[in-house]
Amino acid sequence: MYQSFGGNLKFFGIGGAKLDPKVEQFLHDAKFPYAIGYGMTETSPLIAGAVVNNTKVGSTGLPARGVEVRLVKEKPTDKAGEIQVKGENVMQGYYKAPELTREVFTEDGWLKTGDLAEIDKKGNIHIKGRIKTMIVGASGENIYPEEIESVINKVDLVLESLVVEQGGKLVAMVHLNMEELEKRMKRLQKNMRAFRDDAIQRKDNAQHYIEEKAQEALKDIHSLVNQELNKFSQIQKMFLQSEPFEKTPTKKIKRFLYNNKKLK
Repeated sequence: MYQSFGGNLKFFGIGGAKLDPKVEQFLHDAKFPYAIGYGMTETSPLIAGAVVNNTKVGSTGLPARGVEVRLVKEKPTDKAGEIQVKGENVMQGYYKAPELTREVFTEDGWLKTGDLAEIDKKGNIHIKGRIKTMIVGASGENIYPEEIESVINKVDLVLESLVVEQGGKLVAMVHLNMEELEKRMKRLQKNMRAFRDDAIQRKDNAQHYIEEKAQEALKDIHSLVNQELNKFSQIQKMFLQSEPFEKTPTKKIKRFLYNNKKLK
């Protein structure tokens, strides 16, 4: 793989969104020279990072030089807390927006990132999710939808997913790779002539057949995913998302559009 880049690649930089754990494990096992960083515009932009040969799968690395990082937890027993930062790289405030500036800074001058994380014994930061997306379980457990989504998204038929709480239960909307599903269906068919004829003569029936297979695939994915999740993070139901999720300019799903969506 290294040679496919001409053999002169020094490092491959990764940032902007959480890396798929399966992809990162592959890069790590292949000894591919990648570096990873975490930050935000307000911190110019780096908060933490890991250079080639010093990466740890699932972590964004150590705080950058000159950047102070602390975790602020709601309860002493919480494993994760909000990342708050200080340093010369941190902005002074938003332009002509004093109220907004006050909202994101603590009284003692730390910038509130809105990100939840854990820090291991070596100081590596492990991002868990966003404060505003965290779900509190029935017994008070902190549930991070982004972590569940990363488990769903690593299933090869899944393009993307979104986990929300509805009626006190966790549900997932899953956008499948329908083109790949059709290819697999055709490979599994020993005799495709009847199916092809039906598709030509009655296109609606062919489409119905594909949708049935998509629902079957979704059931398999549901079972597979729940086997990897702890009991507090179990998905009660999965729904097929027929279209790609709406995104922000930075390619992040507009979660607020789907939080109260009626699913059936």
